[in-house]
Amino acid sequence: MCSADLGDVGDSSAFFPGFDKLTHTGFFFTLVVLVCNGIIRQQKPTRFSYKQAILITLIAIVFGGLIEILQLTIFIWRSADWSDLFADSLGACMGIFSVMVTISAVGYVKK
Repeated sequence: MCSADLGDVGDSSAFFPGFDKLTHTGFFFTLVVLVCNGIIRQQKPTRFSYKQAILITLIAIVFGGLIEILQLTIFIWRSADWSDLFADSLGACMGIFSVMVTISAVGYVKK
């Protein structure tokens, strides 16, 4: 999705000025939550360490950086932007935060 050619769709009046950044944040939030869900479901007993959380977050941020590099060099219909990478990083951090809060709440309820 981050490399799709949107053509004139991005200039439509249906989109507000920060829509692109909101989309980047949402994509990376979803990416991190789904990756964490997969890792948690594979582990028996269910546990999730801070080391795993940091690693997943860093991998997501590097992935966002790679997408921006590809947009700069390969995808001529897209442009690289530091604010896109910031939005990707923010979405990844929000995702890992929500996973950690949910795990903590579930652990608190089970006690």
